[in-house]
Amino acid sequence: MLPAFLFCALWMPAFQSDELAAKSEQAKTLMAAHRFAEAIPIYRELVKSVPGNPGLLFNLGLAEHMAGQETESIPHFEAVLKAQPSFVPALVSLGAARLALNQPEQAVAPLRRAIIRDSANRDARGMLADALSASGHFDQAAEQYRKLTELSPDDPRAWYGLGNAYQSIARDAFDRMQKVDPKSPWVLGLVADTRVQRRQYRSAFLFYREALNRLPDVHGIHAAMAEVYRKTGHPEWAAIEDEKEQKLPAPDCKLHAAGCQFIGGHDIETLHEASSSLESLYWRSRAANELALQAFFRLGELPPSVQMHELKAQIARDQNQHLESVKEWRAALELAPDDPHLHEELAASLFLAGDYRAAVGEAKKLIAAGAKSPELYFAAGDSHLRLEEPEKAVPYLEKALALDPKMLPAHASLGLALSRIGKNAEAIPHLEKALDLDDDGSLHYQFARALQSSGQAERARTMMAQYQDIMKKNEEQKAEVAREAQIAPPQ
Repeated sequence: MLPAFLFCALWMPAFQSDELAAKSEQAKTLMAAHRFAEAIPIYRELVKSVPGNPGLLFNLGLAEHMAGQETESIPHFEAVLKAQPSFVPALVSLGAARLALNQPEQAVAPLRRAIIRDSANRDARGMLADALSASGHFDQAAEQYRKLTELSPDDPRAWYGLGNAYQSIARDAFDRMQKVDPKSPWVLGLVADTRVQRRQYRSAFLFYREALNRLPDVHGIHAAMAEVYRKTGHPEWAAIEDEKEQKLPAPDCKLHAAGCQFIGGHDIETLHEASSSLESLYWRSRAANELALQAFFRLGELPPSVQMHELKAQIARDQNQHLESVKEWRAALELAPDDPHLHEELAASLFLAGDYRAAVGEAKKLIAAGAKSPELYFAAGDSHLRLEEPEKAVPYLEKALALDPKMLPAHASLGLALSRIGKNAEAIPHLEKALDLDDDGSLHYQFARALQSSGQAERARTMMAQYQDIMKKNEEQKAEVAREAQIAPPQ
């Protein structure tokens, strides 16, 4: 929908010719009726008749932008800004066009200039926050979303964006920690937190215990262990861990500044700690997650919204409750029935829930409407494969790989589909590329069969031996996890 402030920015230049004035009025009427594509040729004719007029150039660019012709609109907005560098509607429109073309880095500069000129412009600030987030500048994005919540405290989009920005900060800190030392007790503590969120309490217990063995005096881990005990029906053991938590000495704030800030409830200040040590990154991740929870809690206090249903759907997906996730995506679509992103997420959750027939239907509707997402083509193709329809699966999987040649799950699925319809020679390169995904041995087994059918007996024997090794290791690991991950009393 054409934003009101942009529509108000449409220029009605004074024309010497009544004919040109009439055409300008006609184009404006078409814009008001959202018939943007029809307005474009009229504005092009006006620009040709009055070359270099910034008002007409802006109107033309705006009509192109609203009609989805982003690439064509950008030079016109840039020409306007060359003549009038501080014209806010052109700055905002240029940023919006860059975002629509998935060029968030290039959207940042004009949108920053727009909010400098008009700090109360919520559309510009929201787009700037989105552009910063999409560019990986999560701290700056969170700052803009925070200001947006101050300008619009009842806007669910602002709170949802703020929560997501904080979650991205937390994930970024965790990724940096893993690159330094994936077996660090600080990393293990965060992994355990994630397992609790997914209700994988045995696994969480295992990671918390290892973290406590190596970091016995770190605040919060005993309390987290107590929560695991409560969730698994051991209140007496939880009480012991709670007592240990209460007896911990206060941290030395000179040596442990980030932890001291977090324990003191200063979450935002924790994010600003300059140290990049594992300890500091641990508290940064914890603080960002806490801030995300606060933002999402505020979102939950608002009236029902697309963003609230989207959040619930994501939480359900993370907990492998895919039917519940489907329910939430459908509830979101009742509020925004034409949102392609919601339809795509619904297709993904239907696939994850094992409702492959419904997933195929949803994916095909989006593809027919012009969507070019490799994930959608994969969902359609792999669903056909799981429905024992390999012939129907092949064209969708081939299209997915044409859009994203590095999509290993699509290689695996296409290899399986081709082997099932007897095209083993064609299946071999796809199965081979996907072997790194094989955690249960099934791909090695199918690869071995395809090699055998293609007359490559020696390679087939090698693959079958690797398949048997994977099966043996998996059984050993299952037995070890079963032994180690029992919920045991405090040490």
